[in-house]
Amino acid sequence: MAKKCIFLDRDGVINRDYPDYVYTPDKLEILPGVRESLVSLKQKDYLLIVITNQSGIAQGLYTREQMHACHRIIQESCNHNIDHFYYAPWHPSVTESLTRKPGSLMFEKAIAKYDIDVVRSWMIGDKDRDLIPAKKLGIKTIQVAHNDSTNADYKAGDLSGAVEVIFGL
Repeated sequence: MAKKCIFLDRDGVINRDYPDYVYTPDKLEILPGVRESLVSLKQKDYLLIVITNQSGIAQGLYTREQMHACHRIIQESCNHNIDHFYYAPWHPSVTESLTRKPGSLMFEKAIAKYDIDVVRSWMIGDKDRDLIPAKKLGIKTIQVAHNDSTNADYKAGDLSGAVEVIFGL
């Protein structure tokens, strides 16, 4: 039977986002309510998959290992509740890629690998580019933070609020 999934953007949803990227432990700040939200989602049998653009790698600002170190810290901080991290290390100034959001290839890989039912799944992101590929694939969307999106099915202040939306439907 196909599984339901919560797709999550990383920066701005799980951890605080910075204009100059998050790639060192000292800048990695898990946002309030994230740990509890992920536990609640796992208790409802959702897969939790992070879909993140990490263009600083292609730009030479940080390495894949630095990014993986941040992902290990996120996993440790969140009781290893995340099932998989998909990342696109590309940047348009260096090379194009269908994996980079708003492209949908990271989503498509996850859907195929984990047998995900898109109708019962959600994407939670803080930017429009997080939501565009999900909408194309029939995944419901929630925008967190206060960015303006025309692609969001729902809006919430943060991940905890997004969980309330999901559980309230």
